[in-house]
Amino acid sequence: MRDAYDKFQAAGIKLYAISYDDREVLAAYAEAEEIPFPLLSDIDSEVIRRYGILNTQVKPDDGVVYGIPYPGVFVTDEDGRVLGKFFQNNYKKRDSAELIIDAALGRVVLSDDAPRASAPEDDGIKVSATFHGGAGTLRQGIIRQIVVRFELPEGLHIYGQPVPDGMVATRVEVSGPPGLVAEAPILPPSTALQLKGSAVALQVWSGVVDIRVPIHANGILASEVRPLDQDSAKITVDVRYQACDDITCLLPRSETLTLELPLDVSDVPALPIHMGHGQREGRFDARSHMKRLMQRKGAKYRDL
Repeated sequence: MRDAYDKFQAAGIKLYAISYDDREVLAAYAEAEEIPFPLLSDIDSEVIRRYGILNTQVKPDDGVVYGIPYPGVFVTDEDGRVLGKFFQNNYKKRDSAELIIDAALGRVVLSDDAPRASAPEDDGIKVSATFHGGAGTLRQGIIRQIVVRFELPEGLHIYGQPVPDGMVATRVEVSGPPGLVAEAPILPPSTALQLKGSAVALQVWSGVVDIRVPIHANGILASEVRPLDQDSAKITVDVRYQACDDITCLLPRSETLTLELPLDVSDVPALPIHMGHGQREGRFDARSHMKRLMQRKGAKYRDL
C-alpha cells in the first residue's frame, strides 16, 4: 500500500489501516516505515468486531495475539457502502494494490510499462497478455493477475461457455514452474445473443474484453525462509477462441504468449524469527512493539 500510494492518490482513493496496536506504536511504525496514510488504533478491537473480521481462530487465552483481525481490505464508496472486499484464507496471501484500485474504479487499469506479450494481429483482432500488479515482479503470496485482453473490431464477438457442438468457447490457461499458483479465470459480464432460427442463447463478449487470471508464487518458487533460487520465472499463457459476427464465424484460433517475470524477496518484520533468510527486512524494530503489546495485554488480564 505504501509503495503504491501515488497510484491510490491518482485514482482519488483514500487509504486507512486499522490495527489493534496502540497509537504510540503505530506512530513509531509509520515513521520508521514511511507510511503516508493514517494508521488507526482499535486497541479493544471494537471496529474489528463491527466489521465481522475478528480472527476467531485466536482465542482469549492465546495472550497477546487475541484481538487481531483476519487481514484484508474493504473498498467502500463515500457513503460507506462496500464495493469490494479482499480477504484470503492464509495471512501470507495478500492482494496487490492495483487489484484493489480496479475494484474501486470498476475497471481494469493496466500500466503502460507492465510486462506484456502480444499475438500477431489478425483480421483486426488484438490479443495480449499483461502482468498486472506491483512493480512487475512475482513475490511469495502477493496476488498478481495475468490479464488477457481481446480487442475486437466492431461487429465481432467471442463466446463464453456453453456453446453448441462445432463452436469454440473462449479459454485462457496460465502455467509456469513448480510453485506458481494459477487460480480460476475471472470472466467479465457477458451478453446473451439469440441466434436466428435457434432456441439457444449464447453468451458473448465484444469490444475490449479482459479475462483475468489471479496468480501468486508459493514457498516452492519464492520462499520467505531462504534466498531466491532463481532470478525469474517463465509464464506461459495459452489462449483459445473463435470470433464471429451475426452471420459467419472465423476459424478458431490458438495463441501461446510467454512472459519472463523477475522474482522478488518478501518483506518481513524485524523480528529475529524472520531475519537472516535473505529477505527484505523492515526498518521498524518490532521487538519494542512486542514488549509494549505484552505489557498492555498483561495489564488487561491482571484487571480481569
